[in-house]
Amino acid sequence: MNISLYVITLGLLGLSYFRDKNKTKKALKKSWKAFENILPEFLVVILFVGILMAFLNHEVISKIIGADSGALGVFLASIVGSVTLIPGFVAFPTASILLKNGAGYAQIGAFVSTLMMVGVVTMPVEMKYFGKKLTIYRNVLAYIFSLIVAVIIGMVV
Repeated sequence: MNISLYVITLGLLGLSYFRDKNKTKKALKKSWKAFENILPEFLVVILFVGILMAFLNHEVISKIIGADSGALGVFLASIVGSVTLIPGFVAFPTASILLKNGAGYAQIGAFVSTLMMVGVVTMPVEMKYFGKKLTIYRNVLAYIFSLIVAVIIGMVV
């Protein structure tokens, strides 16, 4: 599957280059700059997860956010997700690592959904553009929805 996606991507890149060399070069330069901007965040998060996994063994993770941690584990995972600023392409591999090391599905559901939807760290910027009232409403509703998602995941899985 991955190889076919690479082949399709390279084929479309070749088609783009054939149609307009300058636009394709400009797009490749832009994407490289975006990659350079994302790379430091990505490396810091991977380093953080690596250090975290070195200190927190399977038993500790299971105790804090394992399936048996119940509502408290969901709450703790949702708080960590709400205040953490991690891009999605790092959040999902992190969730996978945590699951493999004993985290519960409902807890990871709460963590990832709050990580993606609740933005405590980004609230000042959001308030600047959307206003205080809308920002608070959006974040509170996103947090409640994340808890609902966690409960549903907990019931289904």
